[in-house]
Amino acid sequence: MAEASTLRPAVQVDIVSDVVCPWCAVGYNQLAIAAQRAGVALDISWQPFELNPDMAPEGENLREHLAAKYGSTAEQSSQVRKQLTELGDALGFTFRFFDGMRIYNTFQAHQIIEWASERGKGHEMKQALLSAYFTDGADVSDPDVLAETAEAIGLAGSEARTALESRSYADTVRQREAFWTGQGVRGVPAMVFNRRHLVAGAQGVENYVSLLEQLRWSGTSFT
Repeated sequence: MAEASTLRPAVQVDIVSDVVCPWCAVGYNQLAIAAQRAGVALDISWQPFELNPDMAPEGENLREHLAAKYGSTAEQSSQVRKQLTELGDALGFTFRFFDGMRIYNTFQAHQIIEWASERGKGHEMKQALLSAYFTDGADVSDPDVLAETAEAIGLAGSEARTALESRSYADTVRQREAFWTGQGVRGVPAMVFNRRHLVAGAQGVENYVSLLEQLRWSGTSFT
């Protein structure tokens, strides 16, 4: 997937992320805006990471999950939601947090992204699932939701269901997850530029502009 037209070779970016990670949505949109400002094309590959690999099928209440996992208070949670909403508005991404919002396991979501990638629409699927979860409040572990999302980006929902039922992409997702955790990725977003340089977290538009401008023409290293 390419962003921003330029005479320079595209910068390869592997983005390790999860579709229920709000900072992944923020980080990507910051990077996309930075690329436009810097006049740099991006060749993006989305890589799977599960924030909650052992979560039960029904998911968990988001506030309760964050309180148990990170010790977040209700006040802290509200502050972060406000911060994310404001960041999203500035970046053109809509967060709609609500009381009772749940968080889910995303193994099947990553499988459908792999399936869509083989059809040239992995990026579109990733963006659609981020919006499905954070904007529409959808259950992105639900095969029906995943099939409907596939149809929304112009793919066949019936084929998406078959891919999920057959688990044709399960091993691929597991292998990719293992590879990136083996490279030391423990949190997301994690962006690897030109297969060499790991940048963790959402860094902000200006920092991404500076980073992109430091890349050499061939993208071999930082100056």
